[in-house]
Amino acid sequence: MNVNLNISSDFKEYIKIFLEENSKHNLISKNDEKFLYEKHIYDSLCLKLFFDKYSVKPCNILDIGCGGGFPCVPLAMEFSDFKITGIDSIRKKIASVSEIKDKLRLSNLELICDRVENLKNRKFDIVISRAVGDLSKILDYGSPLLKKDGYFIAYKSRKTEEEIITAQKALDKNGLEIVDIIKYTLPLEEVYERNLVCIKKL
Repeated sequence: MNVNLNISSDFKEYIKIFLEENSKHNLISKNDEKFLYEKHIYDSLCLKLFFDKYSVKPCNILDIGCGGGFPCVPLAMEFSDFKITGIDSIRKKIASVSEIKDKLRLSNLELICDRVENLKNRKFDIVISRAVGDLSKILDYGSPLLKKDGYFIAYKSRKTEEEIITAQKALDKNGLEIVDIIKYTLPLEEVYERNLVCIKKL
């Protein structure tokens, strides 16, 4: 499945700003810079496949381990009615993303420099994670921050099935159930298959 997106001209400005920050702080590899849109921005925005399939209305979303701002910045740009929070423990990355946020004037994006397990007394409708780590580990971190009937969405690639098997204990322990796996490919010559693992808190 591929996603149809009406990408605004703001993304050209974003790419320019991001590359400036990347030259200073190495948010992504130099090799990935030429595929910034295809591998990072487009991939981030594929959460729209979940929004459309489940008729998701504007809500609060937490991006665990937001790193260089993926997927939180593209999502905040494309879905201005959603309140998005990005958290990462690496200060220089949060500082860079904050700079990008300010230049793009993203009032719906909040950034936190901390470990996710230290985020107390907050609950979110949706928790997302992209390129952070093993599914079982991120479920333990993310599930306490989910509202009842909320969704945890993990962006995953080749080892999706293996990670789901090893995550079964974490799913059971945290009262979670996998309800869907939405497959898509990135717009590259080489086939890059990706999955949104959609997990509901019961």
